[in-house]
Amino acid sequence: MQTRAAILWEQNAAWSVEDIELDDPKAGEVKIKLTASGLCHSDEHLVTGDMVLGPEISELMGVQQFPIIGGHEGAGEVVEVGPGVTTLKEGDHVVLSFIPACGRCPSCARGRQHLCDLGMYILAGRQITDMTARHHSLDGTDLGIMACTGTFAPYTVVSETSCVKIDDWIPLDKAALVGCGVTTGWGSAVNAADVRAGETVVVIGLGGIGMNAVQGAALAGARHVLAVDLVDWKRDRALEFGATHTAASIEEAMAKVGELTWGAMADKAILTTSVATGDLIGPLMGMVAKGGRGVVTAVAPILQEDVKLNLFDLSMQRKELVGCIFGNANPRRDIPRLLRLYEEGRLKLDELVTNTYSLDEVNQGYEDMRNGKNIRGVITY
Repeated sequence: MQTRAAILWEQNAAWSVEDIELDDPKAGEVKIKLTASGLCHSDEHLVTGDMVLGPEISELMGVQQFPIIGGHEGAGEVVEVGPGVTTLKEGDHVVLSFIPACGRCPSCARGRQHLCDLGMYILAGRQITDMTARHHSLDGTDLGIMACTGTFAPYTVVSETSCVKIDDWIPLDKAALVGCGVTTGWGSAVNAADVRAGETVVVIGLGGIGMNAVQGAALAGARHVLAVDLVDWKRDRALEFGATHTAASIEEAMAKVGELTWGAMADKAILTTSVATGDLIGPLMGMVAKGGRGVVTAVAPILQEDVKLNLFDLSMQRKELVGCIFGNANPRRDIPRLLRLYEEGRLKLDELVTNTYSLDEVNQGYEDMRNGKNIRGVITY
């Protein structure tokens, strides 16, 4: 069938919205009619090169990352199933998990679906069933898909392992947000930071991930949630999502958390800035109390190696610095669980959506994100 998609033909280019050819699903795959796709910063990392594979890795994997259809935060309805699909049928409503969950690899078996072995392919841009393409330009060029999903298109073909079935009555345009941003942010606080009732938590960066880290910390019972961002209106909105205090900079936050805790500092600090850079780690850990934990969720450039960190302070104060991907969540468990919290009015999803866009407006959506105008922009189909 023919459909349309937003394609990134090369690094540092604009998204090009074009007609494409979409194949039928093969064994283990399904075709999805999407309702909405979030405009996540990870797709911007493709544009800037932060998440672009080096030529040696691309050669080793036997794929070229570009051209690629963007988008990895989506939800929709199954309209066709390929041979051998056993967990889904036509008409099912699904959230696309940007990391597949096979349920059988060692990580899945240990309850770490965010580390599923199939996750190694999310930047390869091909179907994880056979490493070939289902999406093609009209001249026959194979097109990759971001995170095995490619949600910047009203129709896509994905592996069964990328789909999490949800209840039919949940609005799909809001459910889409749980495919990445909500789960990642909420899990940064609840899973990676392991926020406990009565603790003091700092969240640095209030985009789609950070705002949900604020929600997660508040839901976990934190006494103080200090939300940090340069943008005034985002700090104001953070108070609606559970923040108790705000700061405009890390320096201001450092002073405020010291005042709130009588010098003990934060039990947990979570980095959810647009880009993680090595010079942010020292200040992050400087806000952490002895025996506390710092969490790095923000994506760093793929070759970032230099980090500023006082190792004496790290060991002598018994601090912990941990990484976080997809909120260290189990998507098949946590996506339905978060949507139940939404149904009960305890998790804010509607309020996250700052602006909606058509597919043709994808570049405007990212310009708004860069200019600090969105918590989360959403493409609706």
